[in-house]
Amino acid sequence: MSTRLFPALTRAVAILALAARTLAVGPGQPILLWPGEPPLPEGSTPAPAGEEKDTSKPGDNLIAGRTVIRLGNVHFPTITVWRPPADRDTGTAVLVCPGGGYHILAMDLEGTEVCEWLNSIGVTGVLLKYRVPRSPGSDRHPAAFQDAQRALGLMRQNAGEWHLDPKRLGVLGFSAGGHLAATLSTHATQRTYPRVDAADDLDCRPDFTVLIYPGGLAVKDQGDILAPDLTVGPGTPPAFLAMAQDDPVRVEHAYAYAQALQRAKVPCELHVFPTGGHGYGLRRTELPVTRWPDRAADWMRERGWLVKK
Repeated sequence: MSTRLFPALTRAVAILALAARTLAVGPGQPILLWPGEPPLPEGSTPAPAGEEKDTSKPGDNLIAGRTVIRLGNVHFPTITVWRPPADRDTGTAVLVCPGGGYHILAMDLEGTEVCEWLNSIGVTGVLLKYRVPRSPGSDRHPAAFQDAQRALGLMRQNAGEWHLDPKRLGVLGFSAGGHLAATLSTHATQRTYPRVDAADDLDCRPDFTVLIYPGGLAVKDQGDILAPDLTVGPGTPPAFLAMAQDDPVRVEHAYAYAQALQRAKVPCELHVFPTGGHGYGLRRTELPVTRWPDRAADWMRERGWLVKK
């Protein structure tokens, strides 16, 4: 064999090894959503360049006495699969969308800690690290929506390998991640990017939705009607919502979505607490609002998603 072939063979082995690492699953082992450069939404300009890193600074607000990872400059989105113990695994999985105003991602508070909780109730957590910050001049982040659609398609494509029930795949979002989860739940019929592979031929509609202190769902200067970029109908997934009345983002966002579901006769459970503010994640304090995970687990159990099959 010619020695000239060895460099090419070495490169091929390296590429295969990288692909194997990319396809690995489990906590701490991210899976790239896109095989190359992520698609640029039509009419968008690229987000500002910068190093992906934790942008938290000394003195930033603590949540329940602990710091928060505020991940910024995400240009290559991923999902990470967090599997529960085999003896608890229900086959249900949830795509987790951290919040952060489409500027950063609260990766531990509304991401890894959420996946750990889901595992404790027998649910696979699929943590979505979507692109931020949003494109300049955009009120929303269409790139994040592309990432969410792609992630749900990949979950269904890999359901067998990841031991998931493809008919029990939900989405859970916080704050801006709640808007992203609601967008995915109300606009799942058509991909917003060119087809990449077979994963994009599969349904990217979640089977249920959990929205925790969501934003962007109501239009304040129009009497808090449902935001026009959300289309709720009979095919919209059932939802669980939790929010505090004193949330500075405004509880009307949760009301607007719940009322739209009610009009469409879609099952919905809404919990509104008098106090609690915004951005508490799953970190428990003396405030009753931080017990929302118990209520969400009850809701999932009553609807059959925590029954092991």
